[in-house]
Amino acid sequence: MSEEKFDFTIDNLGPCTIPSPIKLSTVHGDYTANYVSDDSYVISNVNVFDKTKPVVLDSSNLMEKAGPREKIYFDPTHAKAGICTCGGLCPGLNDVIRAIVRCLNTRYGVKTIKGYQYGFRGFFPESGYEPLELDRYLIDEIHKIGGTYLGTSRGGGQRVSEIVDCIERDGINMLFILGGDGTQRGSYDIACEVEKRGLKCAVVGVPKTVDNDLMFIDRSFGFETAVQRAKETVAAVHMEAASQINGIGLVKLMGREAGFIAAAAALSSHETNFCLIPEVPFEMEGEHGFLACLERRLAKRGHAVIVVSEGAGQDLLQATGATDASGNKKLSDIGVFLKSEIEKYFKAKNIEINLKYIDPSYQVRASVTTASDSIYCERLGNNAVHAAMAGKTKCVIGLVHDKFVHLPIKAVTAHRNAVDPEGSLWRDTLDATGQPILMVNDKDKALEKMAAAVAGAKSKPSEQKKGK
Repeated sequence: MSEEKFDFTIDNLGPCTIPSPIKLSTVHGDYTANYVSDDSYVISNVNVFDKTKPVVLDSSNLMEKAGPREKIYFDPTHAKAGICTCGGLCPGLNDVIRAIVRCLNTRYGVKTIKGYQYGFRGFFPESGYEPLELDRYLIDEIHKIGGTYLGTSRGGGQRVSEIVDCIERDGINMLFILGGDGTQRGSYDIACEVEKRGLKCAVVGVPKTVDNDLMFIDRSFGFETAVQRAKETVAAVHMEAASQINGIGLVKLMGREAGFIAAAAALSSHETNFCLIPEVPFEMEGEHGFLACLERRLAKRGHAVIVVSEGAGQDLLQATGATDASGNKKLSDIGVFLKSEIEKYFKAKNIEINLKYIDPSYQVRASVTTASDSIYCERLGNNAVHAAMAGKTKCVIGLVHDKFVHLPIKAVTAHRNAVDPEGSLWRDTLDATGQPILMVNDKDKALEKMAAAVAGAKSKPSEQKKGK
């Protein structure tokens, strides 16, 4: 995937001719915050593997910096904004909503802000959910609670024409969509339909995926909160395991196709002995399988803690064959499976164990943000507003190399990000857990499976697009 080229050019609705109501500086060195110009960039590929190759400085490697522009596209006195939240819950949704509304209201003076309820369903008349009229006073305290003030749902993103009908009917000039990769692909389709009709409406996404599996972005909002809550769960289950005869603590965490939360929880807890993620296959049986490794761990230390991503080990389970409203396949329960297999294995060997299993997923998703995530959400929301006011569209806001940038939706949703089994994160996770690099009996077969998974991930977005 490293050789693949992307185009980071950002679409604009037209030239910006209106002076921004936000008074900043155009001079560096006057100790006053500055506007951001459209020719300010962040280099995407900062890794150097071959010093003989030149650094590429074109749209395939330059990401446009986010921030307030000196001239904007929309007249704030006439602008109308809309916001919706789609997909599953994630820590920080209310923080982002609050930031968007407050920046529109207080910084730009936009008076009309509609909150569309329950995801894309809020755009359909038959759903019966009238949009909420939002202002800075109404949403001032919502960051103190979890969930989403606007409500959420899955699906509906394929009904593009009806969504744009609503945008046109309500006179919306800028639409902020908070959601994951499937939602953002829907955002792109909405923006294309807006363009096709000749409407002047900026569509700006704030990428939301607690699994942290969106391309290019350093981290998605809510991820640090999820890791903090997961760490607390691991600490509790470790205490249980360490206090019992052959105690085993098993924690299932979120991560359908990417094991970032599990890996980060293992690293941050310092108490995880096995971390099982979707990107690295494992086998249950055999001398080098997971169960034998677990038995050796118990014999050596008397207890063990296992962290598993929800999408790990799906090849060991019978597929459900079902999908949710967004077109995502429903996973089989790896946590329940592991619990059952571990208990059967040690019972057959007449070895006493005490196993405690915890699945904190919904508790994690509904959490109030940590301080770091709350700051991140505030800045994401503000930068989303700056982008929309300047007429940027078909883009999302993200943090890349610790800088806020505009990213084309098409680039961000081209593939899903995943833990690299050859990368430093997984290497450090293995160091932290002490587990074998691969818990398999046939290494060549496992490597073939990993290569096939990488190839499959490249085609998955286009395959699932209509279901989203």
